[in-house]
Amino acid sequence: MSANLISSGTTAREKVNLRTPDVMAAVQEQVESHYRSDIVDKVRREGGVIAVGDTTVRLAKQFGFCYGVERAIDLAYAARKVFKDCRLFIVGEIIHNPEVNHQIASLGIKNLTGKNKQAEISDLQPDDIVIVPAFGTELSMLQQIKERGCQIVDTTCGDVMSVWKRVRKYASESVTSIIHGKAEHEETKATSSRALGDGKGHYLVVLTLADTDYVCNYIRHGGNKQEFLDKFRGAYSPGFDPDVHLRTVGVANQTTMLRGETEEVQRRVRQAIMDRDGAELVERNFRFFDTICGATQERQDALRELLNEKMDLLLVVGGYNSSNTSHLAEMGEEKLPTYFVLNASRLVSREEIKHYDLHEKREVISHFWLPPGPAVVGITAGASCPNNLIEETLIRLFELRGIPRKQLELAA
Repeated sequence: MSANLISSGTTAREKVNLRTPDVMAAVQEQVESHYRSDIVDKVRREGGVIAVGDTTVRLAKQFGFCYGVERAIDLAYAARKVFKDCRLFIVGEIIHNPEVNHQIASLGIKNLTGKNKQAEISDLQPDDIVIVPAFGTELSMLQQIKERGCQIVDTTCGDVMSVWKRVRKYASESVTSIIHGKAEHEETKATSSRALGDGKGHYLVVLTLADTDYVCNYIRHGGNKQEFLDKFRGAYSPGFDPDVHLRTVGVANQTTMLRGETEEVQRRVRQAIMDRDGAELVERNFRFFDTICGATQERQDALRELLNEKMDLLLVVGGYNSSNTSHLAEMGEEKLPTYFVLNASRLVSREEIKHYDLHEKREVISHFWLPPGPAVVGITAGASCPNNLIEETLIRLFELRGIPRKQLELAA
């Protein structure tokens, strides 16, 4: 909808267009002052490579904010400008980047959920404005907000809504949604709630190929139902029965997963259905639709291309709870030393770097990470990382190599 705002409550309220030219011009100026980078823009224009002294940095061709993230941030800033005299709230984080979320909080927008919660749903009043983030939110949460009579600024990404459309269709056809994703992720929770359809639909969330193989083995041979339910506790719909609800299934996914892994989930589940039911029934009892986000795929493809270059190490910049960013780090780890850093502050010295360990699921310290001689460093970032954080990381890297910002700006 052009207004990007949903009216709710018991009384009809005029919809407000947040995207008027004057509002968006002011928003763009404000957003660019917070997030843009002249250095990164120039390096990109010149082929994505900057070399000063014995240090070369290669940027992936695609990284940083995608359209969906930019739109969500723009709408949050626009809501603050348009509703100057209203209280503004947001359901969780606008995106998975702490610096961006801090900026949103600095606009006086209070969080309704999560560890940084600043207000309760029960605090909401009819004149309040509630922002739904790019991930979307669960239907139950949306209903609670509507019951308070608030207006809702919906910034949900279009790619996420495409997945919702798919799982609702599955539910309407009594097809169980097998969702490849992280059960605790906001997007997957939102998708799972849509997979219930009118209340009779079902879903199961699988994260790994090992999870998928367990499900496939159950599809083929059956098994211990209680063991199955214990294994996937918290990752299936109320009343889910693997003996009943794995008869007809459709695969969907959290949009930020690795495409190759989602395709493998799809292939393995389809094969299990074929082994159980035969080729003549596989099309009836198995469904699949490609729901990987285009921007996520572009960033994965760009990193894959970058990894073909000769490099000493890779820096992946972004929020540690960002799914698409963590997958970029996984890709890098398969090829060369890779450090997943929150921002430039984690590049402590030439000898020490703080980075997120995907396996230990915590920030760790590594030593002697930066080569003493000539070095080629790759840099990429997920769809929730702004260019200013990439610039700061680039500048810090060169500083550690003895090259000051002024020299770097002249080279760029």
